[in-house]
Amino acid sequence: MNRKTILNRRTFLSTSAAASLTLATPGLLRANTFPERNIDVYVPTAEGGGADRNFRAFTSIWKTKLGVDFEPGYYPGASGRVGYEIYMGKAEPDCYSLIFGNMGPEVLNWAMQEPTFDVDDYFYFGQVDVDPSVVFVGAESPFQTIDDIVAEGQKRTLTVGTSRMAHPASIGILALGDQTGAKFNLIPLAGGKNTVAGAVTGEVDFSVLTSGSVIAAGDAVRTLLVFGENRVGERLNNAKNINEVYGMDLPEMLSARAFGIHRAAAEAYPDRFARLQETFAETFEDPALLEAYVASGGAPEYLRMGGVEECAKFKAAMLELGAKYKPLLTGA
Repeated sequence: MNRKTILNRRTFLSTSAAASLTLATPGLLRANTFPERNIDVYVPTAEGGGADRNFRAFTSIWKTKLGVDFEPGYYPGASGRVGYEIYMGKAEPDCYSLIFGNMGPEVLNWAMQEPTFDVDDYFYFGQVDVDPSVVFVGAESPFQTIDDIVAEGQKRTLTVGTSRMAHPASIGILALGDQTGAKFNLIPLAGGKNTVAGAVTGEVDFSVLTSGSVIAAGDAVRTLLVFGENRVGERLNNAKNINEVYGMDLPEMLSARAFGIHRAAAEAYPDRFARLQETFAETFEDPALLEAYVASGGAPEYLRMGGVEECAKFKAAMLELGAKYKPLLTGA
C-alpha cells in the first residue's frame, strides 16, 4: 500500500486534534494571516499637509513590520469633521480601515457640535508625536515676557490670533485668562501661516499656535509660554510651562497625531488589532523611524509613542475642556 494512503490511529488523532484546534480558535489562524491586503487610512486633512507628511514618514517604516502597504484617502473639510463622518459611516469595521487624525483640534470638534456617530464608537490606539501649543509674539512686539501680556490683559482686552477657534492653543489661552483675570479676544486667522503673520505684522497683539510652525518662523517671532513641556529649549526661547509659571494643572495642549480604529473592529477581531498594536510598537523601536520623521520636517524631540490609555486620557481631557469653554469657542 502506498505510504501516503495509510491512516493509522496516531495519524488520525493528530490530524483530528489539529483540526479541532483550528475550529476552536479561529482567531489563531486569522492572526497568522492578517493582514492579507493593504490597510486603508482615512486622513481628515488635505494631501501634502503636516499630517500627511507625518503619516507617510511613519507608515514608510510601519509597512516593513506589517508586510503590507498603507493606502491613504484624504477628506478635508469642517476642521476634520468630514473625514471622521465618512470613516465612521462608510469604512468597514474589520481592522483594514484606520483613521489618522490630530487628536487635539479634531476631538474638540465633538465638544463644539456632536457628530452623527457616538464619539465612543472609535478610539485612538497609536500616538505618533506631540507638539505643544505656545504663546508667541512678533520680534518687534513690545511684550517681552508672558507677565507683560497678562499685566496688559488685566487693563484691556487683547486680541489673540489662533489658527482656528476650536484648537488646543485657544483652550490654553482661555485657561490662562481664567487663572489671571486677563481678558483675551480670540481671532481665527485660518491656518498656521496666517497666525504667525498676524503676530509678526501686529495685526493682533499676540498669537497662539502649536510650536512646530513657530519654530519654523525662526527669528521673526519670540515664544513666551508653552502650554506643556518645552522639549526643545532654545528653539522656543526657553519658554516655560504654563503650569510652572502660574501654578496650574492644565493638561498639555497638544497637536498629537494618532491612528484610530472602530471600536467594533477591535472587539470583533482582537487578534488583528493585537497585530496592529504589536507592529506599531515595533516601528518605534526601529532607528529608521527617527530618520524618516526628521526628514519629513518633524522635531526629533516630538516623536513620542502613546497607546490606548494615553490617547483615551487625552481625548477625554479635550472633550471636558471643550465643553467648559464652548461658549467662548462658538465661532468654530
